[in-house]
Amino acid sequence: MVQFISRGMVLGAVLLLSAAAAPVTAHAHGRGPAPRDDRLVVTVRHAGQADGTYVLRCHPDLGSHPDPVRACRTLDKRTVWGRDPFAPVPPRSLCTMQYGGPATAHVTGVWAGRPVDARYNRGDGCQMSRWDDLVPLLPDVRSQNPPRRILAGPGRRHG
Repeated sequence: MVQFISRGMVLGAVLLLSAAAAPVTAHAHGRGPAPRDDRLVVTVRHAGQADGTYVLRCHPDLGSHPDPVRACRTLDKRTVWGRDPFAPVPPRSLCTMQYGGPATAHVTGVWAGRPVDARYNRGDGCQMSRWDDLVPLLPDVRSQNPPRRILAGPGRRHG
């Protein structure tokens, strides 16, 4: 018994199989669709008026955070497949010996379907950069901690 299969049937079967085998495409730049259960609790200490505990929900942008729209937008930009937007400074990093002030932050919750438990401080240049990358999720404390000036003592000239 001989069966005849038309070209259209073969082409249709190939297209159907290739569509079924293809991975679900993510959004541009490797970002996937935003989960609806993203919820972060941000606790800030020693940052002056920004001290407190804030809740942030994204997609839709809600919560007690002072600027949920910008905070969610910043997190969305930093959420790229294969990279943790809350990753600590890598071991053995060369960091400038700067002190950015006593501010600390603790971020917990769920982001992009993954648990978050990240701590932040401004103890050196790497930690300051890591903090600043998440502004406005974390408060912008750069202007609150201007560089310390060394005052000229007796017999020293101001420079």
